[in-house]
Amino acid sequence: MRRDIVNTASNPHTEEEVDVLTEVGFSFSLIVWNDEVNTFEWVIETLMEVCGHTEEQAEQCAMLIHFKGKYAVKHGDYDTLKPMCDAITDRGINATIEGK
Repeated sequence: MRRDIVNTASNPHTEEEVDVLTEVGFSFSLIVWNDEVNTFEWVIETLMEVCGHTEEQAEQCAMLIHFKGKYAVKHGDYDTLKPMCDAITDRGINATIEGK
């Protein structure tokens, strides 16, 4: 959110500060890749512990990873996603960060 100075409608010569909602765009995605090594349970547990997903979210992500070959499990800024990516790969699961 930002604050802007605008002219009031009732008196165009008077200015007031107003809050302006701004869209926050996440420019990076944490991608988890499918493989034939890791179990659904391991991927689900990892997503819950590393990304803070609920069990249901983690299960849905695991299914999408399996059927689509990859899935963006988290969106955000690079500095937030990098430690998560490292933690996932440290567990033997393939993960990358992609910019939008």
